[in-house]
Amino acid sequence: MKIGVIQASSQINKNNQLYEYVRQYAIDHEVFNFGCFADEDISYSYIEISILVGLLLNSGSIDFIVTGCSSGQGMMLACNTMPGVICGYVPTPMDAYLFAQINNGNAVSLPFGEQYTYTGQDNCRNTIKKLFSEPFGQGYPKEDVLRKKKDTELLKIMKSKTHIDFLSFLDELNGELIDKVLKKRNVIQYILESDSNSAISKWVRKR
Repeated sequence: MKIGVIQASSQINKNNQLYEYVRQYAIDHEVFNFGCFADEDISYSYIEISILVGLLLNSGSIDFIVTGCSSGQGMMLACNTMPGVICGYVPTPMDAYLFAQINNGNAVSLPFGEQYTYTGQDNCRNTIKKLFSEPFGQGYPKEDVLRKKKDTELLKIMKSKTHIDFLSFLDELNGELIDKVLKKRNVIQYILESDSNSAISKWVRKR
């Protein structure tokens, strides 16, 4: 599995820590750090990052995203507006474990803002550890596995029926917003190099 780490510019100082935790606990997976970084000349809001999350996941260049913002809630909500993205809000280790086992989505959002002291760092580390403690989608509790897996698949079907396809979504966005998103060079370059023949790659290249 290819895992991407990316967060809003408001929480740049948490990036390296988050990346190192994911690298430490996502054993046997490839982990890529997309920032945001302190040396970038453009700041990105959680709204703009959510579109980049959608690009990474819908292009197939990344399989799972670990992200966040000050509250974690805004990023989760924005990511869930993206076609093809199911993002969980995981403020605690147990939330992360239940999302991975029951909901089996492709992104999680963590809170990095107020009161993020040493205790917050420890909670973040334990949340990432618990998230990757077992293979995703096994169901929980174990005696209810079949029903939980059935509901998860139904949720994904419902989401696909209530969203337009991702390329149509991109075409409806404000041109200035798209132009700014496409300036996140490390994300865009990674998508283009990962699969130059995907529909997303072709759209990006055309723009």
